[in-house]
Formats: sequence, structure tokens, C-alpha cells
Amino acid sequence: MFARGIFRNRFVVAAASVAATALALSQSTSSSTCAAADSTNRNSAFVFIKPHANTASTQKLVKSTLLSKGIHIEQEGELTAEQIDRGMLIDQHYYAIASKATLLKPKDIPVPPKKFQEFFGVSWEQVLKDNLAYNALDACEYFGVDASGLDRLWQKAKKVKFGGGFYCALVEAPGRVPIYVFNAFFMEMRSKFVKPGTSIHYYVVDFDADKLSWKDFRGEVLGPTDPKDAPPSALRALIYKVWQQLGLSAVPNVGDNGVHASASPFEALAEKMNWLKVQPKDDLFGQKLLAAGVTEATIKAWSVDPQVKGKSLFDQLEDLDSQACVVASKELSK
Repeated sequence: MFARGIFRNRFVVAAASVAATALALSQSTSSSTCAAADSTNRNSAFVFIKPHANTASTQKLVKSTLLSKGIHIEQEGELTAEQIDRGMLIDQHYYAIASKATLLKPKDIPVPPKKFQEFFGVSWEQVLKDNLAYNALDACEYFGVDASGLDRLWQKAKKVKFGGGFYCALVEAPGRVPIYVFNAFFMEMRSKFVKPGTSIHYYVVDFDADKLSWKDFRGEVLGPTDPKDAPPSALRALIYKVWQQLGLSAVPNVGDNGVHASASPFEALAEKMNWLKVQPKDDLFGQKLLAAGVTEATIKAWSVDPQVKGKSLFDQLEDLDSQACVVASKELSK
């Protein structure tokens, strides 16, 4: 069950709490930072071990693998489930999905009225008037269920897709009036990151783009989403191969694939802004963006992956190395 008290003042306490913790727990490597500052085309990424795989053995494997690939570890640390929950960090990380599930109330969700009425046979305006629309977080309380319970109800429901990561369903349960719920599947995803006693272990890394491209960093060092398809030496393949020896409770899969890494230098900056409360002016890539004329306001607006010129901002910058990403960002900002 998700305790409501945790969320009531989340935006008041989040920034100070998480920033202080990240500062206290992080371990900076000055030589790596200097190396990054000396290069014009170094890539910096945010990597973390997911809660299901965060064991001491996995940390040792991830760190040794990164170092063996010539990747510098600038900083590493731990963020607990309580900090992730209180700071809404996983919600911000998956903003496009989570905004409809936990961060926004239904009246603020950009529902397409025509498509809603065509699918459900009732107007969106009437549903709002009758208070029958809920985000996933409030739906848990309405039905008196936890994330898994809501997910089971969601699986049985009549649902429609309004866009990428944007779903609505008419959810029913015995003894309750059916309600329209948005992105209920996110609660099960979220629960894995906020389960008491769990945590993520993160690394801020940098590497020379002339020796290791971002595309190869993701494809060869990290590995594809499904660990069964990853190259043998990729992190996700290594974790999949020896998951029992690492102390994992279940075999890794597409969702629980061991480790996450940023998809581009811009996404890395956005993730550092979220998880570590880094400001663009204090980040090497952020400084490059600002110098190229991409404003701080634009960087912050883009950090939640909005549609820019009709497409996902993150998708348009995916796998670009640092210099190319700055150029592309500058063009998209015009």
C-alpha cells in the first residue's frame, strides 16, 4: 500500500533531502573530472544498478567491467527507496509515463476529448464533472489496493492508448463504482524502486568519444534491453549469466535487466539533474549547451522529454556523442 503521507509534501522536501544525501554519499574522483575537463569530446553518462540487482557482488562486477572498458568513474553513491519515494525520483525519471500516473491530477492531463468519447462512449467533460477520473496513485487509495492489486485490475480493464506511454482504462472492482484510471501499470514499476529496504547504486562515468562511441557504450558495454540478446561481454549479459552467484532472487528479464544507462549526453544531464540535483552550469555538457546558446530554461523544459518539433526530444538525441549532441540540441532549440 502506498502511504499518502509520503506524497503530501513531496515537492517541498524533495530537493533539499536528495541533494544533501547525494552530496554526502557520492565519492568523487578528481583525476577523472580533470580528464573530462581536458577533452572537447568526452561523453558523460549516468548509470545505476536497479534495486532487484543491487548487491555487493553486482556492484563489484559493474565497476570492474566499466573500468576494463576504459571508462572513468567520476562519482558513485547510493540512493535508498525512501529517498527515491520522497523525492519522486523514479517518477521524474519516467516522467512521460509517471506524469499521468502520479504527478498530475486528471484535470491537468492532456486527454484528447474526441478520442476519449469515441472509445468509452461518454464525454471527458462529463467524467471530470462526475469525479470519475483518477490517476494511478489515487486509484490505489480508491480501491484500497497496493501496486500489484491495481495492476491486476488494470490487466482486466478496457483500455485505450492516447499516445506514447499514455493510457487510460475503465477499471472495475467488486463493490466500487468503475472509474477511469491513467497509466496504472506504472505503479508496479514504481513499487520496485520504493520498496523499503532496497536502493539503487549509481555511477557518473565519462569516456573518450573518439575511443568509445555512445552507440557502442549502450550496445556493447551496457547491452540491449533484453539481456538474453546482449553481447557476451555486456553488463546485462554478464548479470544475466551469473545472476544466482550475484545474489539476485530471480532471473533478469526485459524489465528487471540489472542496470540502466543514459541513452545520450543530454539524457545523462537530465538524469543527473533529477537524481543528483546537478545544475546545467555545473556540468561539463551543460556548460557546452549553454555556450552554444541553449538556455537554462530550455534545458530544464527538455529534461522531461517533451515533444520538440513533433518528436520525442530524447529520441532525436539518442546515441549521439557529446559534440554532435550539442549541435543537434542547438538546431532543435531554434
